[in-house]
Amino acid sequence: MRVVLDAMGGDNAPHVPVMGAVQAVREFGISVILTGDEELLKKELEKFSYPSEKIEIVPASDAVPMDEQPSKALKRKGSSIHVGLELVKRKEADAFVSAGNTGAVMAISLFTVGRLKGVDRPAISAVLPNLRSQTFLLDVGANVDCKPFHLLQFAVMGEAYARYVLGEKNPRVGLLNIGEEEGKGNELTKEAYALFKAAREKGLNFVGNAEGRDIYSGNFDVIVCDGFVGNVALKLSESLAGILAKILREEIERHFISRLGAVTLKPAIRTFKKRIDYAEWGGAPLLGVRAPVIISHGSSNAKAIKNAIKVAAQFAKSHLNEHIEENIQKYGKLNGC
Repeated sequence: MRVVLDAMGGDNAPHVPVMGAVQAVREFGISVILTGDEELLKKELEKFSYPSEKIEIVPASDAVPMDEQPSKALKRKGSSIHVGLELVKRKEADAFVSAGNTGAVMAISLFTVGRLKGVDRPAISAVLPNLRSQTFLLDVGANVDCKPFHLLQFAVMGEAYARYVLGEKNPRVGLLNIGEEEGKGNELTKEAYALFKAAREKGLNFVGNAEGRDIYSGNFDVIVCDGFVGNVALKLSESLAGILAKILREEIERHFISRLGAVTLKPAIRTFKKRIDYAEWGGAPLLGVRAPVIISHGSSNAKAIKNAIKVAAQFAKSHLNEHIEENIQKYGKLNGC
């Protein structure tokens, strides 16, 4: 299994991506291809001890700035993103990871490896913790304006990811809405609900509308929404997780007795922090393109990059895209396509 890592992507590149790659090689035995400035990457690698046969550098003469428009990024044929995705397209690697410009990664993925058969719009997804295990939320930013059948396709892709990558036997799918009742919501969600009900007759485990609180309740394994709503929900979640951790730390440090109690509770606190730490999930799978692509947060630390590489390898091993194409064909007839 070979995973390409855009070593020039992210706020702290190339140091953090290289460190994450080294950790992935050590812990998981995954082979990693780094794309980027060859001289810079060699200097970074000299700082670490690792099995040299597991990390390869493929030079890239350019890098996409974090704030560049996707249309401009597409013209950078020598960028570390473009070079990496070309390797995957040519079957010289199995998956791609980047903490770089999200729009650029999505655009270059579409133009380089292309869409899966039957997929109208790829979606960016996120894994969030819930009271039972995790919730797979999509779309979280790729498509701010959607039609009902787009949401159905997101549901099909999300259900497949939850089943074949996250290991859920019969993923429970929900439609994010302002109430549980069937008639709730705007025109988009009402029409989408009807499609989801029809898909249920064909095997989709659609259990109804999900409210915002259900993202964390554990009552759903997959929750579907448009990219505008999903991105707001994701950013709110990231902010809340950080605030909760900060408040907990402040309250522990406020009183001597609290500090004593924290010693006893240290294992529980460590587990709590791990459950809400985005770095544990690595990054956001881009579903609907013809290659496993993971988009990590621009501020990702080395642990997040390491786990993104692991997730990318799991994605590739699962043959997920084959399952998505089969299910898109199965449910696609519901929208007249």
